[in-house]
Amino acid sequence: MLSSQGSPVALGARGTARATTTNPQPPAKTSHPLRVAIIGGGPGGLYTAALLKRLAPDREITVYERGAPDDTFGFGVVLSDETLGGIEHADPVVYEALRTHFVRWDDIDIVHRGTRHTSGGHRFAALGRRRLLEILHERCHDLGVDLRFRTEAPPPDRLARTHDLVVAADGVHSATREAYRDVFRPHLTPHRCRYIWLAADFAFDAFRFEVAETEHGVMQLHGYPFAPDASTVIVEMREEVWRAAGFDALDEAESIARCAKIFADALGGRPLRSNKSAWTTFRTVVNERWSHGNVVLLGDAAHTAHFSIGSGTKLAVEDALALAACLEERPTLREALSAYEEERRPVVASTQRAAKASLEWFEDLDRYLGQPPRQFAFNLLTRSRRVTHENLRLRDAGFTGAVEREFGCPPGTPPMFTPFRLRGLTLRNRVVVSPMDMYSATDGVPGDFHLVHLGARALGGAALVMTEMVCVSAEGRITPGCAGLYTGRHAEAWRRITDFVHDGAPGTAIGVQLGHSGRKGSTRLMWEGMDEPLPDGNWPLVAPSPLRYRPDSQLPRELSRAQLTDVRQQFRAAAERAAHACFDLLELHCAHGYLLSGFLSPLTNHRTDAYGGSLEKRLRFPLEVFDAVREVWPGERPMTVRISATDWAEGGTSAEEAVEIARAFAAHGADAIDVSTGQVVAGERPEFGRSYQTPYADRIRHEAGVPVIAVGAISSWDDVNSLILAGRADLCALARPHLYDPHWTLHAAAEQGYDGPGARWPAPYRAGSRPPRTGRTDAPKPRLTLHGPRQDG
Repeated sequence: MLSSQGSPVALGARGTARATTTNPQPPAKTSHPLRVAIIGGGPGGLYTAALLKRLAPDREITVYERGAPDDTFGFGVVLSDETLGGIEHADPVVYEALRTHFVRWDDIDIVHRGTRHTSGGHRFAALGRRRLLEILHERCHDLGVDLRFRTEAPPPDRLARTHDLVVAADGVHSATREAYRDVFRPHLTPHRCRYIWLAADFAFDAFRFEVAETEHGVMQLHGYPFAPDASTVIVEMREEVWRAAGFDALDEAESIARCAKIFADALGGRPLRSNKSAWTTFRTVVNERWSHGNVVLLGDAAHTAHFSIGSGTKLAVEDALALAACLEERPTLREALSAYEEERRPVVASTQRAAKASLEWFEDLDRYLGQPPRQFAFNLLTRSRRVTHENLRLRDAGFTGAVEREFGCPPGTPPMFTPFRLRGLTLRNRVVVSPMDMYSATDGVPGDFHLVHLGARALGGAALVMTEMVCVSAEGRITPGCAGLYTGRHAEAWRRITDFVHDGAPGTAIGVQLGHSGRKGSTRLMWEGMDEPLPDGNWPLVAPSPLRYRPDSQLPRELSRAQLTDVRQQFRAAAERAAHACFDLLELHCAHGYLLSGFLSPLTNHRTDAYGGSLEKRLRFPLEVFDAVREVWPGERPMTVRISATDWAEGGTSAEEAVEIARAFAAHGADAIDVSTGQVVAGERPEFGRSYQTPYADRIRHEAGVPVIAVGAISSWDDVNSLILAGRADLCALARPHLYDPHWTLHAAAEQGYDGPGARWPAPYRAGSRPPRTGRTDAPKPRLTLHGPRQDG
């Protein structure tokens, strides 16, 4: 028996309360419910029951589980040190019982094309799922929880009337969630791989990922030990591969035998076994709300995260800890459930973003098969963006160093400080200061502000500094404060800036981004009201089709054939001026809903002539402009194109179309594609998050075979190193970090202890290349410690 130790513990302060709305019955006035019903006897439901009972022994807690006590799907459960720490703090009894059954290991093996690479220092802990349930059953029994196995829970509305709190921990197929679908508003997203959960009667000595390239397509194995003599084995493949291999026609035993044969090397010829195993597809569950009156969702009922980052049980256990804490800390149930959701939602959202990145990496695994073996392994390990170059280096410096050497990093050189060549231009590192509209020009003329702004960032160590979007005509400006290149006076002003960069920051290149605002023009300065029309002094707008950007935006005119010729000539003339102004690189702006982007997106191009309809026709005018610019732009100087790889809106540009757009520009001579997203339609729904746009760059790089510049919430030098070394990007463009710190790149070098050709401090700044000293904060140490009576003589 598991004996109780000590009194209930406080679980620590949590977030701020937030009101919930409609309830099936008025919520209890107290947040210490005495009658609690828990639907679902998985780890999340059982641990919630144990915590709530331990915190208040007088509670009446009933767990309804329709299966038998030993029914469970899957085999092993992996828990992080963070989760285990929370368990240890909240219930040492459960922690101690778990600890004695853990299998621990440090290594990850990646096997690809007969080569195995091992990375260490990862610290895993796992145990059998059945044993986990037994521990929780025993703990609940000792505490007096009423466990009702083989019992279907009453309908949630009935439970809500007879209990103070109803916890719905009834899994990914939650009946409770469906009963209140109109309140919880769930979004269920299916994915493209089939997988089956199996086991082997031996223990892997590492977390093993193995790739099998078969005649039907790529298959992968995920395996890890959960007992001294047993391992979980998950076999996964794309739906079309699964069908081509005939798995759809095999029964359970035949499927298991086929998997064992395909991965015979990994298994050492041993068989696999099942536990009610069936092929299934993963579904991501997201709910807009997690509570409804006194009913609350927990674990997979509220959210799911792909098994490839091992977070399902972890999230459910952490939900239980947070729910129990909030019920203790908040004065009312309404506030407690609101605080629970407020605390957990951002954590879950972050985990789901990482899980999405991981599952999509495995869905598209064949994209990376041609990478060098160690880079492939590094790419796999960093796929979710949670493991990065720096923390992988800290875990296993030998492995990371080998990847860097294979990549071509000189000794002591971080990946971000390796050079990169575009046509006749060699960039000394992989950092780009992204184009940022400053809205500070007068009649299109850049002035002292631009000299200081761009000059400061050129001195800051980035290899390439980009101007804001420079407009090719007065009517092509976004705002009255936008810079231009439509007169000789503009070119002279820009030449003053490029001369400073070349003379004052040798080794730094400066590029110009040419664009036309299209239907997004004639608006106020950003800080006066972004995208809002000017109160007066408006100029007429043109676009591919007469569609407003926002309901209050000006209606643009559809460009005629003659006007298309005029606009093309404006781009050509601006490019000639840019060449005379001595810019090193020219980027054509075909993103963010401006004029050329407007032609590419089906949401903004409704033309029925040769410039609208199919993707080929929508590409026609942007390619004509590109050709006109490339014709006058010096041959040794590179040209890049910025695109929006998705519109973040239904019916907009797809990721597949983005690859075709990139291929088309590359075929016409583009040296790299600057991969951004969105800002094409006002009703977009972006999936924001760290490095959230980089998967689009990654896809274009590997499928279109063209160098890419990645942008979008890349905020640390660790992110840059990770993206470059994994082969997901060739260059990384950062905007806000360079507003915060114009010397971001030089400081990144200093923080990594790098002082080489990829990051040269300007001579006048050399004395500042080390962080300044700070005042002492440590107290004087004792000079003498006596451990007992002093002995004299």
